[in-house]
Amino acid sequence: MGITEQLIKFSQAEVPEEAAAMMRLSLFDWAACGVAGANEAEFASFRRAQMVEEGPAHIFGGDAAGAATAALVNGTLSHALDYDDTHFAHIGHPSVAVLPAVMALAETLDISLTEAIDAATIGVEASILTGVWLGRSHYQIGYHQTATAGAFGATLAAARVLGLDKHQLRHALGLCASMASGVKEQFGTMAKPLNAGLAARTGVEAALWAQAGMSAAHDGLAGPLGFGATHHGEAAEVKLPRKEWQINTISHKFHACCHGLHAMLEALSGLDVQTDQIAAIKVRTHPRWMSVCNIAEPKTGLEAKFSYRQTAAMALLGHATGAVDNFTDALAKNAEVKALREKIDVVEDDSLSETQAQVTLTLTSGGVRRLRHDLMAPISLEQRSEKLRSKVKALIGEDRTEGLWQAVIGSDLDAVSACFAGNTHPESS
Repeated sequence: MGITEQLIKFSQAEVPEEAAAMMRLSLFDWAACGVAGANEAEFASFRRAQMVEEGPAHIFGGDAAGAATAALVNGTLSHALDYDDTHFAHIGHPSVAVLPAVMALAETLDISLTEAIDAATIGVEASILTGVWLGRSHYQIGYHQTATAGAFGATLAAARVLGLDKHQLRHALGLCASMASGVKEQFGTMAKPLNAGLAARTGVEAALWAQAGMSAAHDGLAGPLGFGATHHGEAAEVKLPRKEWQINTISHKFHACCHGLHAMLEALSGLDVQTDQIAAIKVRTHPRWMSVCNIAEPKTGLEAKFSYRQTAAMALLGHATGAVDNFTDALAKNAEVKALREKIDVVEDDSLSETQAQVTLTLTSGGVRRLRHDLMAPISLEQRSEKLRSKVKALIGEDRTEGLWQAVIGSDLDAVSACFAGNTHPESS
């Protein structure tokens, strides 16, 4: 069975309780990233430029618009901080493409939060499956999986919200194949989060157009001249989930920096060593990250988010790496931080996976401490919930965190969307 047939079959799958619970955590995380992202001054003009229509779908920061516009804006703003969830199987941020599409259409159609969660779970899983099918060559050649595979996931999720039949869904996926786009050259610019917004809007529009009767190629995704064949796809073998869904191994960010740094930072967490007792530190990481997040001498807060040495020094000196406000130009130039950076050596180790890091600390006493972490290490939903609540408090404050949390674990979709503007006590709750 080809990938398109698999996705069509999967669109009506029953969502397991564990997968839905993980999706609610990602909704909580994604919404907080969106609320915080709406405060990024550089995106203010972009947000204002989209407010040319009124509609039922809420926008982060206030206002409302039509479903396609809301998906575009919310997808972009929620990825502005690059702090949303990741899945390493296809190197993408699945929720930031899928959830904006689902929430925008769910508000338009006034469906329940449970139905929206099921649709989003299907979409996230589909984006991961599509990303695996496209393979690493698709990513390495320069395509942004969040935007490309994410668009197909958003389309499948939107189709589920709209209740499209199999015939309509096939056309929706074909239409998506003509719109899915996004390149890694945009990394480090405002266009990277825009890639996520475009994927979300594509999902909404492809599904709505198919519902309206627009047709497309029989297999725009996997046909001989389809998206995969023309975008360096590997057509890798994928299997539809049964008991174990890919979403259950999603990785949430607990540090406000490149995900390649997180295994090292988790290894260092809880370490009780005074920095004046450290003679040297060696960080071992997968070779892929050496060209992604190994800026040895960062001079700005943005560069600091892509630096092993800087983030390790910050963590060891007690500067919380989960706080967005700690990634500043001033801290990158701080004398104490710079002095500790000089003791840190970063080397590649191809025996480690992309989700692993190993840290060796040599102490002035001659002692050695060896630390290791794998981001794929199991973490219970309860532990993940607590870590996410701590993260969200740092992002949007304690009161907003509690309001958003109660909305997400409830049944009222309007209560969630009311939090987009920071209203934690909506009349509808």
